[in-house]
Amino acid sequence: MSTGRLRCGHCWRPQRNCLCGWIRPTQVHTEVVILQHPAETAHAKNTGRLLHLSLPNSRLLVGEVWSAQAWADAGLPPPTWLLYPRTPGEPAHPGDFAASPCRLETSQQCLVVLDATWRKSRKMLHLSPWLQGLPRLALADTPASRYTIRKAHREGQLSTLEATCAALSALEGAGDRLAPLLAAFDGFVAQQQAWAPAQVQATKNPLPF
Repeated sequence: MSTGRLRCGHCWRPQRNCLCGWIRPTQVHTEVVILQHPAETAHAKNTGRLLHLSLPNSRLLVGEVWSAQAWADAGLPPPTWLLYPRTPGEPAHPGDFAASPCRLETSQQCLVVLDATWRKSRKMLHLSPWLQGLPRLALADTPASRYTIRKAHREGQLSTLEATCAALSALEGAGDRLAPLLAAFDGFVAQQQAWAPAQVQATKNPLPF
C-alpha cells in the first residue's frame, strides 16, 4: 500500500498545498514556455506551476539541459525572447527587447521563462548554449516583490510568476488582465506564510529583476 501523500488530480500538489483555489485563467497573446528545473517540481513555494495553470497559452516542461533539437522535438514554437538579464559585459543581441521595445498584441511571439533558483538558472544557461544565444527580455524599474515567503538576495528580485506577469505587461500592456492572477498570487503567498516557520527561507528565485 502506498504511503505517499494524497495529491490533487489537477495540479498534482499534495492536497494540503493544492493550487487550484488560486488558479485564475488569464488570456494573453504571447505563448509562454516555462522551462522548470527538476528541483522545483515538488517545491511547495514554487510559482511556475501556478503560472502555467493560470495561462492557457502556456507550456511547462521539466529539464536542466535544452537544445534547439530538444525544443523542436517537443513541438514548441520558435522562441522570440528569453526572460533573463544580460550580465555586465555580455554583448547584446540585436533582437533583445530592450533594444527594440514594441508591443505585439496579435503577432505570434513566444517568451521562454526559466523556473529555477538563481544559481540553477545560470547552470541551465551554461549547459544550454542554444538558450544563451536567444534574444533577451530584461525587466527594469520593477515594483517590490510580493513574494515574502522567500527572502531575496538582491533588491528587485521577483518570483517566476511576478517576473512573467511584468514581462507580459511590457509586451502586451496586459496589466489589467493580469491583476486577478497577481491578487490570487497574494493569497497563495499569505497561505504559505501562515504555514511557514518564523524564519523566512532563503530565496530560490531565478530572476534578478
